[in-house]
Amino acid sequence: MGTRALAGTAVGQRDGRSGRAFDVPLLLTLIALVVFGLTMLFSASWDFSLGVYGDPMHMFNRQLVWLAVGTLLALLLARFDYHHWRRLVVPVMALTILLLVSVLVMSDIRLGAKRNLCLEGSCQPSELAKLVSILYLSTWLYARREDLHDISLGLLPLGVILGTVGGLIYLQPDLSAATTVFVLGGLLFFLAGGDLKQIGVFLVVAVAAAWLIVQLSDTGRARVEDFLAGVRDPLAASYHVRRSFEAIVNGGWFGVGLGQSTSKLTGLPVPPTDSIFAVVAEELGLFGSGALIALYGLLAWRGSVIARQAPDMFGTLLAAGLVLWISFEALINMAVMVGLLPFAGNALPFVSAGGSNLVATLAAVGILFNISRQHGEVVPTDEEWRSYSAPTDMRRWNGGRHLPRSRHSQRPRRATPGS
Repeated sequence: MGTRALAGTAVGQRDGRSGRAFDVPLLLTLIALVVFGLTMLFSASWDFSLGVYGDPMHMFNRQLVWLAVGTLLALLLARFDYHHWRRLVVPVMALTILLLVSVLVMSDIRLGAKRNLCLEGSCQPSELAKLVSILYLSTWLYARREDLHDISLGLLPLGVILGTVGGLIYLQPDLSAATTVFVLGGLLFFLAGGDLKQIGVFLVVAVAAAWLIVQLSDTGRARVEDFLAGVRDPLAASYHVRRSFEAIVNGGWFGVGLGQSTSKLTGLPVPPTDSIFAVVAEELGLFGSGALIALYGLLAWRGSVIARQAPDMFGTLLAAGLVLWISFEALINMAVMVGLLPFAGNALPFVSAGGSNLVATLAAVGILFNISRQHGEVVPTDEEWRSYSAPTDMRRWNGGRHLPRSRHSQRPRRATPGS
């Protein structure tokens, strides 16, 4: 009886819906990032908010509202079986495309771009499009996993999907968001076991398209020229990057103190959003910036663990795509502020002001929680992992789950609920 009780307890602990409701390391990392972000946003936004809205607490209070919305959504998605997205993703993608078109038709022009459906700029469908693109591509790549070697069934349809979503975002124009969608699509195609020759073709086409966009877009051309000038001589970089350098140098090792930044008061562009990492570096110094980078590293590590331990290939692709997206956004924002990449408008996840990005990233973490809760509940079929294990052995995303030959002849057990 004692043995049975222990076995029952062990099963209960493995059950994602009972004994392990949330992945604790991921939860603690998320809480740390949110608290860090709110603290820095409060410091970075009061002067900017006073000048633009006449209320020093306006942006911070609005961020609290979006945090509440995002937290509620994350809790719901943490209990929503991620397998259901395979049935829902097509209408969700259709709605997203409709919203992207609505932005182009109805939105007002703000800072030379049409990206918002709300008057104050917090409703940006491009942020939703990034999340939905990961859901759609994960579903599509999983369904086509045995046909990815065929260019007519793999790379070409992928190009159509990415071209539709990325093209609508580019027309706003939002070059950074469009680039993010294309990069994530290529990475997921790689992780799904796409043929290496097709991946090579994808890279060549992507580079050629990027060059063409830079030549045709005044914004893109100006950003690349400013970046190259800054590489040759940091003093010749764009005004935005020069002010960021000034803030980072002023911060030194330990910073000037929380709330004591001077650059946010003397012309650093949009300190609560694009430039908030420069405020972090100035007020908290190299150690504070390093702590923030370490938190993103912990998030990426935990996300990769969840991806490797996902109960099926669909969960692996979805978890990998979500954590790569959040990590990529953070990397781009910080790299731009230190002059390592051309200027892009990517938000710093959980830190920058902005409701759309905050809600979308919290939703992504909610889905990660759901995938982690189902670890150990489902045994993937031999056929699924046999077709997937060869490419992922090289990509190292299957965590050693390559099946031994002696098991290939066994009758596969039923896979995921809702699959």
